[in-house]
Amino acid sequence: MIGLLASTGKELKDNFLQALAEREEANRDGKLSSIIYIRDYNSHHQEVSAYIDYAYRLTTDDFEAYFSGKKRLLPRKTDLSFYNWNKNVVSSNPSPNYEVIAENACGLLFKNKMDGKIINVNPKVYPGDNTTRTPVKTNLYLHMVIYDHIVGREP
Repeated sequence: MIGLLASTGKELKDNFLQALAEREEANRDGKLSSIIYIRDYNSHHQEVSAYIDYAYRLTTDDFEAYFSGKKRLLPRKTDLSFYNWNKNVVSSNPSPNYEVIAENACGLLFKNKMDGKIINVNPKVYPGDNTTRTPVKTNLYLHMVIYDHIVGREP
C-alpha cells in the first residue's frame, strides 16, 4: 500500500493532468508502467521532446507541484529519450524500469526490465504486448501521448 497520492484533492483542469492522476496509483505500485511522450518549448523557447518513465519520475519529482499547476512537467536530458529540435541534441538513458534500444531498424524501442516486453513508440505500428498508446488532447503542451504497459502479464 502506498501513501497519499500527489493528485489527491487537486482540481485537475487539463486532460493531461487528469490522465496522469488516473495512472498515478498503478504506476506507484508497479502494476502499470507508463511512458509519457511530451513535445513542447523549454524556457529558452526551443522545441524539446522526451519519452519519460512516469513511474520513475514519480519517485524523483514532487508531483504535487505538477498536479497543483505550480510547475510544468518538461523533458529533461536525463529522461529515457530526449531531443532538442533546435539544437539537434539527442540523449537517451536507461531507467530502473526501462532499457532504451535506439539503434534499431524498427526505430526507438523501450524494453521493460520487469517482464522483458518491448514497447514500440512508432505511432504507425502496434505498441507491443500488454501496451496501449493514448494520445492526449491538452492545452498545456504541443503534443502528448501516454504508453501504458501492464507489467508482468503474458500476451
